[in-house]
Amino acid sequence: MLIQSIKELVEAGKYDKAFYALYGEKCNIDDVRARYTRAIEAFEKLYGGIVSEKSEIRLFSVPGRTELSGNHTDHNHGKILAGSVNLDIIAVACVAQNNEIRIKSEGFGQDIVSLDDVSSVKENEKYKASAIIRGMCDGFEKNGHKFGGFYAYTTSNVLKGSGLSSSAAFEVMIGNILNHFYNDGKITSLEIAKIAQYSENVHFGKPCGLMDQIACATGGVVSVDFKDPNNPVVEKMSIDLEKAGLKLCITNTGGNHADLNEDYASVPADMFSVAKFLGVDFLAQTTKEKLLANASEIREKLGDMCFLRALHFFNENERVQKQKEALENGDLTAFLELVVKSGDSSAKLLQNVFTVKNVKEQGLSVALALASDMLGSIPGTAYRVHGGGFAGTIQSYVPEKLVKDFTEMLENVFGKGCVYVLNIRKYGACMLEKIL
Repeated sequence: MLIQSIKELVEAGKYDKAFYALYGEKCNIDDVRARYTRAIEAFEKLYGGIVSEKSEIRLFSVPGRTELSGNHTDHNHGKILAGSVNLDIIAVACVAQNNEIRIKSEGFGQDIVSLDDVSSVKENEKYKASAIIRGMCDGFEKNGHKFGGFYAYTTSNVLKGSGLSSSAAFEVMIGNILNHFYNDGKITSLEIAKIAQYSENVHFGKPCGLMDQIACATGGVVSVDFKDPNNPVVEKMSIDLEKAGLKLCITNTGGNHADLNEDYASVPADMFSVAKFLGVDFLAQTTKEKLLANASEIREKLGDMCFLRALHFFNENERVQKQKEALENGDLTAFLELVVKSGDSSAKLLQNVFTVKNVKEQGLSVALALASDMLGSIPGTAYRVHGGGFAGTIQSYVPEKLVKDFTEMLENVFGKGCVYVLNIRKYGACMLEKIL
């Protein structure tokens, strides 16, 4: 489809079926059309002079994700629940006639990557978008998939620091485009997620788990068991918050992440040390009973923090399983009760609500206290720390009639726009033309 043609179809409402599927029946359709139209116009301005008149333009979307349960369990091969959300990265793209990928993301410079040599890890690309692009192509090649050049313009409302995984969404977007342009869309979401993790670990240079990529690629709510990390068990779940009159709210407290690398690293390190003490590599390879049987010696030799964080792992793993069963049985009340217990465990056992390096800054504690003050006495609500912790975001399940008051209360403390009111979206990584 030519640039002008696709723009006219979007403006005429011919893509509305896809838009409603991605963003919900209550979305502001005019705003959605305008967002995609602006992206098409930006693509045309950037690539109109080099794109062939016969080049077919396609639209793509990859959602951000929210962790529903399983706080700091994935790195020790535990279980998690996650969901894709209606905030996403979108792309306008077409196949390139030469052997390169060009991507311009709104607010960033253009990345140009030659595909003549994608297997080499380039040190001067570490922590850059070009490393992700190269790594995705390398992963496709290593897994026997086709890849090739394309031009793309992307824009995202999955903001950095929102705890919704903007980086994973970008990685999966590269795989999403390559999948549809060169592999007929036949590569599974799990394989794209694994390649995205490979790209981030090997080429980009950042160790990460697989939860974010799986949730962004798959869509809906997923239960993942990482006991065998090379072959995680991924199951699609469902949750109907709208039927319960609830909204999923993420509050960004705006804390400073700059000096938290040591705090984040300490959580898996403490769990690994307990696992090693118990004769295994990961906590999922042992049991809570063995932990408790060795509690005194662990406290003496490793310290109380290590013991408490390991105890959180086992309790949280059990909670995820119970929450999975609650969703399977349609018991949202039981699920939400366990959400609160998960947050309580993160605060008391995992201890990732604030950093001891700066106890004067406790944004997550403040946000959780305010959420508790408003929601704590209302049945069928919940709130917890969201993601890595120490700074960043909390997650709340808020009655629709209280969302305005809840938002105003948090914005009064953390600033305008700090609350994201989200929906769980059905689709993961997709090409919009496939869902028209």
